[in-house]
Amino acid sequence: MRNFGYTVARTPEDAVRIAAGTRNSTFVSGGTDLLNLMRDGAQAHDHLVDINRLDLAGIAVDRQALRIGALARMRHVAEHPLVRRESPVLSEALLASASPQVRNMAAIGGNLLQRTRCGYFRDAGSACNKRVPGSGCPAITGYNRGHAILGGSDHCIATHPSDLAVALTALDATVHLLGPDGARAVPIADFYLLPGSTPEREVALRPGELITRVDVPRTSLAAQSRYLKLRDRATFEFAVVSVAAALQMTGRTVRDARLAFGGIGTRPWRDTRAEAVLRGRPLTETTIAEAGRVLVRDAKPHNDNRFKVELVQRALARVLSELGGVR
Repeated sequence: MRNFGYTVARTPEDAVRIAAGTRNSTFVSGGTDLLNLMRDGAQAHDHLVDINRLDLAGIAVDRQALRIGALARMRHVAEHPLVRRESPVLSEALLASASPQVRNMAAIGGNLLQRTRCGYFRDAGSACNKRVPGSGCPAITGYNRGHAILGGSDHCIATHPSDLAVALTALDATVHLLGPDGARAVPIADFYLLPGSTPEREVALRPGELITRVDVPRTSLAAQSRYLKLRDRATFEFAVVSVAAALQMTGRTVRDARLAFGGIGTRPWRDTRAEAVLRGRPLTETTIAEAGRVLVRDAKPHNDNRFKVELVQRALARVLSELGGVR
């Protein structure tokens, strides 16, 4: 790890001012991903701005939304009674993430900004268009079991790693930012970018911008939600496939649905076409299977991850059946 500067910020405005005025700087809170990236040579910064003293760790609620501060720790959010009651998919996604030790330390904002676990990206000795634009993507023709089947390009097929981001995508969350030009809000659907020809650009952050909070709408839909994560081991493992689902039912008919997926896309993957298949129809094995087929209609699997096409459909069927009481 190369040498870097370090400053402790006292206010959000102070943090943004320091980051905007210091070359190649970034923010650090828990540091559970960032410091590993710097140590391994996958990411380098000349200056870190410590934001742990900022007043951004609150979890509040009003009539419109659950408002989660960017510095709230994963464990605190997962265990919060309002989160567990009104948005169980968030609690389940967080509890399925990382390990208890990491959840005690890692902040919500950092979780949303964690980088892919693609082995080629994490290995400083390998080519990677995310790390060195234009160097190539060896995953496309190499080992790609953990890579995306949706949203990839000729430049990158790495999956996004955050369980929380998948759950927030299903609930139409909004990410609030503070930057040199002031505050703004970005729907989470627009926050994560497809790789296209610029896979090094993963999020819609502008230089010097800081995540300050995430707002989750309070809806009856969110209250009927759950998260399923399929992984290679029981803890401290990233999703092979995951499903965040929320259903609003009238009897056996689906009034509304939200579906988002992890492990299969280059960003948290929301599929409105699969949702539309369910909406206004009885929830049966037939409609669930149709939604699954629509989900993978445009999938482009590679040699080692073709199994994800069937696996994600099975995972979706399990979640929807449990949520909707389909026998």
